[in-house]
Amino acid sequence: MTRPLAASLLFLLAVGTLCAAELPSVVSVRTVLATNAVHPGTTAKVAVVAHVEPGYHINAHKPSLDYLIPTKVAFADMSFKVEKVAYPRGKMKRFVFLDSPISVYEGEIRLGAILKVGDSLKPGTYPLRGKFSYQACNDHACLPPTSVSFETQVRVVPFSVPLKPANAEIFKGIGFD
Repeated sequence: MTRPLAASLLFLLAVGTLCAAELPSVVSVRTVLATNAVHPGTTAKVAVVAHVEPGYHINAHKPSLDYLIPTKVAFADMSFKVEKVAYPRGKMKRFVFLDSPISVYEGEIRLGAILKVGDSLKPGTYPLRGKFSYQACNDHACLPPTSVSFETQVRVVPFSVPLKPANAEIFKGIGFD
C-alpha cells in the first residue's frame, strides 16, 4: 500500500513541477492610436500589434478547424466601448501533424478596433486595457492557451484642440470595412 501511494505522490510532484515551470513568452503586444488624442463622444481607432516569435504560429481569429483555439482581443475599460474589431485574414499553412492546411498568424499581426469614447469623459489621460488571447504552437506541439495583457494611455482633449494623425504606417494595412 505504501509503495503505490509513494509512486502516486512522486507522479503528482513531477506533474506539479512541470506545470509550475515557466512557459516561453511567445507573443508580445503593444497598442497605438491613430491620432495623438481623442475627443469625448467620438470614435477612435486603435491598433493592437502582436509579434509572434519565430518558429511559432497562433491560430487565426477564425480557425480552420472547430477544435482550434481562436486568437481574440478584448478590451476591459468602461470609458471606451468597442464598436468593431477588425482581424486580419490568416495565412493558410500546412503542418506535418495535419492532413490539410490551417489558417494561422505568424510574425507581426495587426488588429484594429474602433472604440466609442465616452460622452462624459473630461479632458485628461485614461488607461485603455485589454487582453490578447491565443494558443501558440510550433511544428511539434502546442502550448496551453494563454493571454497577454496590454495597456495604453489615451489622452482626451476638448473639441477646441485639433487632433493630429499618428502611426499611419501601422493603420495602413488594417481593414476596418
